[in-house]
Amino acid sequence: MSRKIEKTDAEWRAQLSPTQYEVARQKGTERAFTGEYWNFWENGEYRCICCGTPLFDSEHKFDAGCGWPSFWTAAAPENVDEAEDRSHFMHRTEVLCRKCGAHLGHVFEDGPAPTGLRYCINSASIRFDPQRSSGGDD
Repeated sequence: MSRKIEKTDAEWRAQLSPTQYEVARQKGTERAFTGEYWNFWENGEYRCICCGTPLFDSEHKFDAGCGWPSFWTAAAPENVDEAEDRSHFMHRTEVLCRKCGAHLGHVFEDGPAPTGLRYCINSASIRFDPQRSSGGDD
C-alpha cells in the first residue's frame, strides 16, 4: 500500500460515530465485553472502520476471554502497522491500520499456536464484511 489516507479532524468526526472516532482516531478503548464483535462468530473479514482496508479474517479469530475480538494473525499483515505504546503506565504494542493510521487495538504475545500472538482489537475500529476480499486493494 503506497498511499496513506489523510483527513482533517472534522472530516473524521463527520464520517465516524462518536465512539468510533474516540477509539480509532483518539486511541481510545471500548470497555471489555461491550463491543459489537467480541462474541461474534460469522464467517467473513474485518475491515478498517475508517478506510475499509481488509485487516482480519474470521478464520483467525478465537475466544481469548478478554472481552475484545481476538485474532492470532492479521489476514493481511501488509495492511497493519505496529507502534510502541507506553500510555497508562504500561508497555504495549499498538496495532494501526497502515492505510489511514486508525488505532485498532494492541497485540500481545500470549495467543495460540501457530503464532503465539493475540491481536486484541476494538470492535469500534473495525466493520465486519461477510464477503471476503478477492485479494485486490479496495
